[in-house]
Amino acid sequence: MEAKAQAKFVRIAPRKARIVMDLIRGKSVEEALSILHFIPKRASGIIEKLLRSAIANAEHNYEMKKDGLFVFKAYVDEGPTLKRFMPRAFGRAARIRKRTSHLTVVLREREGA
Repeated sequence: MEAKAQAKFVRIAPRKARIVMDLIRGKSVEEALSILHFIPKRASGIIEKLLRSAIANAEHNYEMKKDGLFVFKAYVDEGPTLKRFMPRAFGRAARIRKRTSHLTVVLREREGA
């Protein structure tokens, strides 16, 4: 049985979110939460909230125990990019890309638990 949580259109670049997401993939939920709590990255707070949501989904919807859960899949997809312009010298303009992400966390129970 799998429990899943998604966060879409999150205003953080996928490249930066993937750095944090790679650290929790395959870990138990307790270990993943402790890792996320101490990482000094902006994405860690967003991913921690998403992981807690996935845990709540597992407990409430599928009657899974929190002790036996681990992060089965954790990935970041690219969302739409917001295009903005910044004025530059001599009347020119430079494009600024404000990137968004779609975050997904899938939890599964350990086989022996």
